Amino acid sequence: MAAKSFDLIVIGAGPGGYVAAIRGAQLGMSVAIVEREHLGGICLNWGCIPTKAMLRSSEVFHLMHRAKEFGLKADNVGYDLDAVVKRSRQVAGQLSGGIGHLMKKNKVTVFMGAATIPAKGKVSVKTDKGTEELTAKNIVLATGARARELPGLEADGDLVWTYKHALEPKHMPKKLLVIGSGAIGIEFASFYNTLGADTTVVEVMDRVLPVEDAEISAFAKKSFEKQGMKIMQKAMVKQLDRAKGKVTAHIEVGGKVEKHDFDTVISAVGIVGNVEGLGLEDLGVKVDRTHVVTDEFCRTGVEGLYAIGDIAGAPWLAHKASHEGVMVADLIAGKHAHPVKPETIAGCTYCHPQVASVGYTEAKAKELGYEIKVGRFPFIGNGKAIALGEQEGMIKTIFDAKTGELLGAHMVGAEVTELIQGYVVGRQLETTEEDLMNTVFPHPTLSEMMHESVLDAYGRVIHM
Repeated sequence: MAAKSFDLIVIGAGPGGYVAAIRGAQLGMSVAIVEREHLGGICLNWGCIPTKAMLRSSEVFHLMHRAKEFGLKADNVGYDLDAVVKRSRQVAGQLSGGIGHLMKKNKVTVFMGAATIPAKGKVSVKTDKGTEELTAKNIVLATGARARELPGLEADGDLVWTYKHALEPKHMPKKLLVIGSGAIGIEFASFYNTLGADTTVVEVMDRVLPVEDAEISAFAKKSFEKQGMKIMQKAMVKQLDRAKGKVTAHIEVGGKVEKHDFDTVISAVGIVGNVEGLGLEDLGVKVDRTHVVTDEFCRTGVEGLYAIGDIAGAPWLAHKASHEGVMVADLIAGKHAHPVKPETIAGCTYCHPQVASVGYTEAKAKELGYEIKVGRFPFIGNGKAIALGEQEGMIKTIFDAKTGELLGAHMVGAEVTELIQGYVVGRQLETTEEDLMNTVFPHPTLSEMMHESVLDAYGRVIHM
């Protein structure tokens, strides 16, 4: 059978891959996309979207318990975990189906199956019906990543879970151990803790949410502990002893090993890139610690072969992958391409309270040699936050004292994942403190705190 020829073949239909395919089609290319599981990838089906649906349920549950504060009555508040999960799966299903519609609308040919690259410009797809042979001058790898599993801590789906098991739980944990306090670990800890699980979080680094500014991490830790979470920092799970309905965790902390019993463990210790079985080694593609090595334009060094998203390394974020997808399609089409600048990519964690940031932390800015000005503003000083009953939080901004450039912004509190984009735009436009101070922020809004934090950095704060 003759090979089917395209201008562009994308392998992987996650938020990097399907966006690259759409942009390629918009630019007049004939495009094929290959996906072995679900359109939308991990993000839409097993990551970003279903977790947010579940966290929304826990947020509403938390608010229902606070009904009296708002002059309302809500007696005998409870939850149906199966219904919570069902809703999250329906949300994921709706969006995954939407990707199929977008592929059809943009005339992108979809192949459901596992892809390999037997030679430059060639892709073999093993489908349920046989093998499809495809050719294209340009191929984009967007195969994503999966949960990292450490020896002895492997998931079994019963007592020890990965994020996938945690999204479709067989039972509601009574005593839960979460290994790892990055975004994935803390979000699941927040969800299950809010629903009543006795939750312990173990983090090997010196603070929770270790990529965040130290001040924000410390604030978040206090909030988590106030909610009943137990946080163990500079600690490591060395061993898990599994028995019927019970896991005994051997946790090393302070040079001593402690034993603690749990009925459920969630392992959230990072990710590994899906680089196996593609034929990358034979093509001469360089792989470093399960991630494809690329230049700033996502070129692998093999002519016509690009890698985007999680497979291409940090930051492991869907929006970074999508931008890379657009950039690569533009590059292939001969357009002006805008490479990703990691320091302009926002990170968002949807725990309670939420955490969001962009740019350099205070420590990183100092390490890079900047003379800095730092502003802070607490939620308790904002009228909208008080009206919402969300007085817990703060916004921190960091500026270059010499030029006024916004170097970083860090937030913890209600809806900060929606607020952070204002500072992202500021970073992209190389905004200075003067631009931000002279901007009129609407009242009453949470965004006024963004303004006040900037004012504070320069000794001009009004409401504090």
